[in-house]
Amino acid sequence: MTKIRVSEAARFLGVSDDTIRRWTENGNLTPHKDDSGRLAVDGLELAQLARDQAHLPDDPSRPGSSARNRFVGLVTAITMDTVMAQVELQCGPFRVVSLMSSEAARELDLKPGSIATAVVKATTVIIESPQGKIAI
Repeated sequence: MTKIRVSEAARFLGVSDDTIRRWTENGNLTPHKDDSGRLAVDGLELAQLARDQAHLPDDPSRPGSSARNRFVGLVTAITMDTVMAQVELQCGPFRVVSLMSSEAARELDLKPGSIATAVVKATTVIIESPQGKIAI
């Protein structure tokens, strides 16, 4: 069994150390001790929890979409001029940046603090609003 310390587990899942500790207290993760006596979790159990946490429900508004890499996150910054916009999202531990037309960013009504989904396919990042609007 691979034992992973709380701080590493938190970093892998993009949550706080306290969240990992709460998950061990409420039974979502089994607490273990590492070789130095510190709180740790089983790597396989953590991987299964990470997969469960990352699972997005099927989106009925997107039938037939072949994009599998979807990252829900918060818009953290938008840099816009008259033609182009750079939109930054923080999706858990990942920062995702997309370039799109300024018109598309306005149409999606993207603002820092709003929720959006980055859909990654090949080298293209597509940004979706919760209402299902898309910018490429």
